[in-house]
Amino acid sequence: MVTSRSSQRHFLDNDTVAAWIFLAPAIILLTIFLIAPIIYLFFLSFTAGSFTSSGAYWVGLKNYLRLILNPDFWQVISNTLYFTIATVIPSLIIPLAIAVLLNQTVFLRGILRTVYFLPSIISLVAAGLGFRWLFQTEGPMNALLSSMGIPAISWLGDTFWAMPVLIILSIWKQLGFNMVVFLAGLQMIPPNRYEAAELDGANNWQQFWHITLPGLRPTLIFAIVTTVIFTLRSFEQVYVITGGGPLNSTNLLVHYIYQEAFGQFDFGYAAAAASVLLFFTLIMVYWQLRTSNE
Repeated sequence: MVTSRSSQRHFLDNDTVAAWIFLAPAIILLTIFLIAPIIYLFFLSFTAGSFTSSGAYWVGLKNYLRLILNPDFWQVISNTLYFTIATVIPSLIIPLAIAVLLNQTVFLRGILRTVYFLPSIISLVAAGLGFRWLFQTEGPMNALLSSMGIPAISWLGDTFWAMPVLIILSIWKQLGFNMVVFLAGLQMIPPNRYEAAELDGANNWQQFWHITLPGLRPTLIFAIVTTVIFTLRSFEQVYVITGGGPLNSTNLLVHYIYQEAFGQFDFGYAAAAASVLLFFTLIMVYWQLRTSNE
């Protein structure tokens, strides 16, 4: 009895009440714009006929069963996995190498950092239109190949080459952001560690492997999670450059959800696909939080 009264007194003390008052606006906004839409999305995935004259009706797991049995969905999942892996790995390695070089360079560091970061602030739609012009059949890329005696490639009309165009754009877009993140992480590593390693006779590779990478562990985890999430939610590249073609070879999960929801008006099925995407995203966030705590 005494314990319950003390806990109630603690819950109603001035500091706790003040904390709830200050947190209330953020909690209300998060509930309205984040938690409530997620709950509604999950509910919608168990319905069909949404926003029609007859209204939504409950279909249970039917939409998820359709996902499992639909070969187009599995092709989209395959496309998304290929796109994610091929984008994330270079988007981590290249910025890390640039950040290490810039961290050792004092001359023009600020200017070079700004130049590398510029792609991150350019609209993906504008960048997509630029890449579509570069890789069109009569575009500058094929003109360059022709000048070297290489036959022109149908970049956007070939099922093999269309996806690499999207991957190159995504790497270019993410490069500057990750470079700045890695550069900030490198500057948090104490310089005396490198000085001690030099005194012990460690070469540059040994210093990188035993000092830089362990020191960048939290930064690497953050960069991996943000890059994967950025890649999983890719939509503008596909919409502007290929539209999911040719032959569904560049259709990614977010674009597929858009097609089903606003092209076919199958909102329940699209919500089920979006729930799958949300599930994978939550796994990545959980992994980041757990790894960071460790």
